[in-house]
Amino acid sequence: MSMLPPQQTDELNTDHLEADLRGRSVRGGLVTLTSQGAMFVLQTISTVVLARILTPTDFGIVAMVTAVTGLASAFADLGLSEATIQSKVITHDQVSVLFWINAGIGLGLMLITVAMTPVFAWFYKEPRLVAVAFLLSFTFLFSGLRVQADALLKRQMRYSALGYRDVASYAVAVPLAIIVAWRGGGYWALVALPLTLNFVQMVFSWLIVHWRPGLPRRNTKVGSMIAFGGNVAASYLIYSLNRNMDNVLIGWYWGAAPLGLYSRAYNLLMIPVRQLNAPAANVAVPAFSRIQNDSERYARYYLRAISLILWISAPLFGFLIVAAEPVIVLVLGPQWRQAAPVFQMLGISALGQMLLESTVWLLVSRGQSKRLLRLWLIISPITVGSFVIGLPFGIKWVALSYSLVLLIMLPWILKFTFRGTQLTLQALGRVIVYPVSVCLLGILCAELALSLISPESIFSQLGITALGFAVAYSLSALVGPVRREIMSFRSLLGELRPSI
Repeated sequence: MSMLPPQQTDELNTDHLEADLRGRSVRGGLVTLTSQGAMFVLQTISTVVLARILTPTDFGIVAMVTAVTGLASAFADLGLSEATIQSKVITHDQVSVLFWINAGIGLGLMLITVAMTPVFAWFYKEPRLVAVAFLLSFTFLFSGLRVQADALLKRQMRYSALGYRDVASYAVAVPLAIIVAWRGGGYWALVALPLTLNFVQMVFSWLIVHWRPGLPRRNTKVGSMIAFGGNVAASYLIYSLNRNMDNVLIGWYWGAAPLGLYSRAYNLLMIPVRQLNAPAANVAVPAFSRIQNDSERYARYYLRAISLILWISAPLFGFLIVAAEPVIVLVLGPQWRQAAPVFQMLGISALGQMLLESTVWLLVSRGQSKRLLRLWLIISPITVGSFVIGLPFGIKWVALSYSLVLLIMLPWILKFTFRGTQLTLQALGRVIVYPVSVCLLGILCAELALSLISPESIFSQLGITALGFAVAYSLSALVGPVRREIMSFRSLLGELRPSI
């Protein structure tokens, strides 16, 4: 008989989730989208205010460190959060061992980063990086201590609790960073933001979760989980290398100010990407893990999720591509105007980035961490090569080269991921053809309207671009298949009610 308190035992059991899995997934997605919306507002406030107080050089200095520490952060949990979420059955002793492993990794990465601070200063020829890297190293420790608490909350599909935690954390971190910047703290405001955010998230996670680790024991049979997590962590490390090597190369080749422009353009575009992908991943991985043996249901859920995500994201990213300059000037200020072309070039691959992220859901939920690692080992050198190709020509060409290479690779990446499932490129194509086509029509209408009217003010440019997309989507509703697909999402409202 278990000697654990009932709450601790219940925290590891997922049998009760099977009865209403689809309903839980849809309601969880709604709750997560709501919390992501609140975080989007807070992140936008942070982006707008800090960009107007600080300089591109301030952002570049911190980006020099985070470009490197971001590689280590991908390895920080050793993939053990995914191992906890994906496992059908898990014990208290197993989670306890995983907790202590994560805590040890977090402490180790913190100490390694502290030891590497002189190297950062030498590589970038920037002595201010020593103190910046030292303080940011504490984020590894905070992250390591909360990995298993977060994993158990996701395993239980406790999306409301996770949403409240994240919103509360941003509500503390963002005002603090703004105060530091307002009082003349410069780039230290950008250090205070992730440091505070990670610390508050760690505290709230342990206040919410109904589980506490025990002392590590032998013979807990976590070897297969560590092997699975190690492959996932290695994959995330390589993925992070893909997404941070452009910053490393630009900082080394062009310096802090161009890197500040590039990183702000990328981060501004990633705000909506993360707002859409984070809730989708948080819901998809636990839900898909529960139905991994039902191949027909698995494929249907994936295609439905992708269809919904693309119908939401396609008009947003299309609008951002057309209105890049007025958006940049309005949100960040006129001093960031040079970031607009980078923003546009990166926007070309935004929908491809969403599909790329979905490959992680599929491979992790099916326990295929080795295939995930193989995938990233293949595409990583190609992606880094795209950065190198564009580097001598400027930051805009780095962004364009990456976007084109990603779109060229994407069909093969998806085909590789779909092996062993009922998913096919043809089935996915039928799902994405309408949202992508209508988005392209919106871009065409908006560009045509802008060229004919030639508005001068920022708000006129934004209004005419929005009108172009409104016309395109209104016209598309006259097409039968498009109208039926959009209207079909009304059926999802029925999933908001639990099964009786």
